Amino acid sequence: MASITSERACSSSSSSSSSSSSTSGRKYEVYLSFQGEQTQDGFTNHLYEALRQKSIHVFGDDEKLRRGELMKAIEESQYAIVVLSRNYVDSKWCLDELAKIVDNTQKTGLTVLPVFYHVDPSHVQNQTGPFAKVFDKHARVDEEKIQKWRAALREVGNLCNY
Repeated sequence: MASITSERACSSSSSSSSSSSSTSGRKYEVYLSFQGEQTQDGFTNHLYEALRQKSIHVFGDDEKLRRGELMKAIEESQYAIVVLSRNYVDSKWCLDELAKIVDNTQKTGLTVLPVFYHVDPSHVQNQTGPFAKVFDKHARVDEEKIQKWRAALREVGNLCNY
């Protein structure tokens, strides 16, 4: 799997300003990926609103689209902010999104900005801690898909090297 790029991943602040999505030729500046049950009512909503207040065109979970349309939104985004919480990997949908995001770093130049929300980046990278037994829950998923998910988690976990 090719390496993914990240601008200021795991940084607590950034001085970059928003650029128009028409300049980048992308429909969205940011694709926001998160597992809703744990973060939607707090952190993710605040992040989404803060980005919108800065006139950043964000694709978030408020749009009710079919799976194919969601995957297209990833392709049409300049950045992907992935909010990795304890429950993120419980969702096959989130894992599919993450695999698509990682795949698009090479295909479309998508930049990944991970947020480790109450999880250690090494747990994401090595699938330990709360991520250790998650794939037992997805036992009916074919091995090839599970390997894609594991590789995507390793890539995103690697973006935060302290």
